[in-house]
Amino acid sequence: MIIRKLSEIINSDRDIAWGNGQSRRFLLAKDGMSYTLTDTIINAGTESLLEYTNHLEACYCIEGEGEVEADGIVYPIEPGTMYALDKHESHYLRAKTQMRLVCVFNPPLQGKESHNFSFSGSSSYGI
Repeated sequence: MIIRKLSEIINSDRDIAWGNGQSRRFLLAKDGMSYTLTDTIINAGTESLLEYTNHLEACYCIEGEGEVEADGIVYPIEPGTMYALDKHESHYLRAKTQMRLVCVFNPPLQGKESHNFSFSGSSSYGI
């Protein structure tokens, strides 16, 4: 059984600055699960163009307000909203206020991956 507390992850090697917030990684590939589970903070007022070519991702909002835009459609995000990128969609994630998301990645992240905003403003975990 794996037991982890957020208080143990913050400021550890599992607390990754991803570009526009923090990704607190509860589960990684080395934990032997088939997915990664994160507690992710998105900084207020940020816009991130993201694309995960090697991963599927699902996010569940537990705090804050924002929106996700994919295929020209804007979807409001608020507590209780889940969105899943089931086709590796390029998408904008915009935070009106600080947002907190519980995210699942499949396949799992290795650990230190971070977004690269240096090419055309988009990002990928690229494992």
